[in-house]
Formats: sequence, C-alpha cells, structure tokens
Amino acid sequence: MAVVLNTSSSVPDRRLAVWQDIVCDTFVGLDCRSDMHEAFWGAVSQSAVGPAALTRVDSCAQRVFRTPSRIARASEDYVLVALGNSGVNGVYQDGREAVVSAGQFVIYDTTRPYELRFDDSFSQTILQMPRKLLQQRIGAFDALTATTFCGDRPLEGLAYEFLVSMSKVIDHVDPATATRLLDQGLDLIAMAFAERMHQRSPDQSFHRSALLYRLKNYILTHLSDPELSMSQVAAAIGISPRYASDLMADEQTSFRSYVQTQRLERCKRDLSDPAHAARHVGDIAFAWGFNDLAHFSRIFKQRFGASPREWREQLPH
Repeated sequence: MAVVLNTSSSVPDRRLAVWQDIVCDTFVGLDCRSDMHEAFWGAVSQSAVGPAALTRVDSCAQRVFRTPSRIARASEDYVLVALGNSGVNGVYQDGREAVVSAGQFVIYDTTRPYELRFDDSFSQTILQMPRKLLQQRIGAFDALTATTFCGDRPLEGLAYEFLVSMSKVIDHVDPATATRLLDQGLDLIAMAFAERMHQRSPDQSFHRSALLYRLKNYILTHLSDPELSMSQVAAAIGISPRYASDLMADEQTSFRSYVQTQRLERCKRDLSDPAHAARHVGDIAFAWGFNDLAHFSRIFKQRFGASPREWREQLPH
C-alpha cells in the first residue's frame, strides 16, 4: 500500500517547512530551499519493496541539498536512482553535473554531498535502495554518479521503462513477486552501468568493475549448476582463476562464499513464496545447486536463524 503525503492541507506559509519534513522522512536528511513562498506545493507517494522503496515525487521549483553536516549525523548508506517523468533536474555530485529530463535517469549517493536543482515544476520516480543491493551486482560505481543515462541507448532505455512500469504495478502484486521484480530492475541497472564502464575501459578501475560484473553475472546465471567452479567462470569471461579471485577479494568475499550466499538467498526467496508452497525443501535446494540436503539445512540455519522447514512454517498463511 502506497503512503501518500502532500502539502495541500498546510497553510500556505508553512508548506515549504512541511515539505522539508516530508522529504527528510521519505528519503534521507536533506535541506530544501525555494523562492515559491506561499505558492509552494509538493506531493510524494511511496511504496516499499523489501529493503528498497519506489517513490513518485511531484513538486515545484526548488533546490535540495545533502550537506556534509547532514551526512555526519546519518547512518544511512543508500543510493537513489531518479527517473525523470516530466520537467528538468540538475544533479551535482563528485564534481560532475547531470541534466535529467523525461525518459532519462541518474544515480546519486547519500554518503557524499549532492545538490538537486529544479527550475520549474517536475515529476520523478525515485528508486531508493541500500548500496549493497547494487554493489553486489556491479562492484564500485562511484564514477557513474551525476551521469545522465538516456533512453536512446538500448539498455538504458529498457532499464528506464522497466523501472517506471514496475512502480505502477508494485502495489498490485504480492511481496514475493515485488521482490523478484526489484531483482530484475536492479539487474537491468547493473547491465546499463556495466556497458558504460566498458566504454570507459581505459580507466583501470572501470575495467575491473566491468569484469567483476561479468564474473558475477555468469555466476548468478549458473547457480543451479552443482559443478560450478572458479576455473569454469574465469574461462567463460576470458581471465585467469587468480585474477578472478582478486576481483572477488576486492569485494571482501571469495568465490565459494559468494556462490553459497547467492544460492541461500534464492532458496530463502522460494521458501517464502506461496507459489512454491507445494515444492519440497529438497527440490528447492537441489534446483539452486546444492547437492547435500543436510549440509544445506545446516548452513541455512546458520545464516537465517531457522531451518528451511522452520522458515517456511513461520510465514503467515
């Protein structure tokens, strides 16, 4: 169910102050300024999707600041993908400036200062997520903040259209389906980012990030193979197993740990999904590459605090 907040019920000279409170409650600590005075207006509608949120923002001319003092008082580690519906938005972060119009999107990071500038009325759809959701797919993406992603690039256009469409249906599907849609949306963003990184591959950090994405993508698309190995993955993307291990080490993980974590997360997802209620626990475990049910049950309980059967039984019916 979407949570809707707006300034319409506030007295005119209080609307900007109310908006400041709404924005800080909806996203992270921000400062808003506007010359609209008593003509100021704004509305947000937010839907939770697991650990992420999709928010539609409609408002008027303003400037929004994420300042060092706000960051120092905060514990959030989010990134925001802002998709333009109408109007024009200037985004300033990390020494770069992006201009985002309808059909385009931009990403910015709440752990570093940024400024958003809106010179007229606008509408945006914003995907807010913990950094780790994107980082586990693509690695570091700091060099892509305040970069305009355009609909005329095929992957970027597909990511934009999917995310906007997803925002319109997310309140009309069950939580398990919503989580799967979010996963697909994040995969599309990661693909669009990897393409940009590949185009800038002379930069060594970009080159490593693009390779890391390809490495993770191969793993994620072959999780069901119980024989999946580092040598197989490295050969598939044309690098040595040692270099592949180094890439995983950049993420403070190993091949074995990453594969096991991803398999467990997918088993948890399927065990939580009513659509899979008739499947045996063993069928789900084997479908995601586990070949020892006792081992699977033990490490599942270690990670989630309950055995697979207990996890399924504690869900609301």
